Amino acid sequence: MLVVADSSALIALATCDGLDILLRVYDDVKVPLAVYKEVVDPDKPQAGVLREFLSGRVEEVDVTRWVVAAGGLGRGEIEAMALYKQLSADALLIDDRRARMIAEHNQINCIGALGVLLMAKQRGEIDQVAPYIERLRASSIRYGDELLGKVLKLARE
Repeated sequence: MLVVADSSALIALATCDGLDILLRVYDDVKVPLAVYKEVVDPDKPQAGVLREFLSGRVEEVDVTRWVVAAGGLGRGEIEAMALYKQLSADALLIDDRRARMIAEHNQINCIGALGVLLMAKQRGEIDQVAPYIERLRASSIRYGDELLGKVLKLARE
């Protein structure tokens, strides 16, 4: 299975040491150039880790071939949606709520970083979701307490 990733969810997974989990849930990960440039910016958290992880996973995308209702989206989000369509990917890894709504409107199957952790637990790839959530809570990445509680409940933790 192929997942195309956007920056926010990639940074979240890198922050909680979950990039290897992404590769246990999906066979391959691809990103468009705009997302790559965003996440390897030296001012971004986990830039070095993501530069190494994304080596050989960057794809060119022609955004003009795809119709995406993209009002207010960043270049990375637009390119990620277009790459999903171009590659006929299985999922788009994206955390931004507004971008997810637009993606779903464009018949794009979305999953977030927390969804990847849940899927990994359900498949027996990891024993617990809680340690990853605790790392996210300790970081500058913000998820609502209600959402995190829901994820822990779904994970039966």
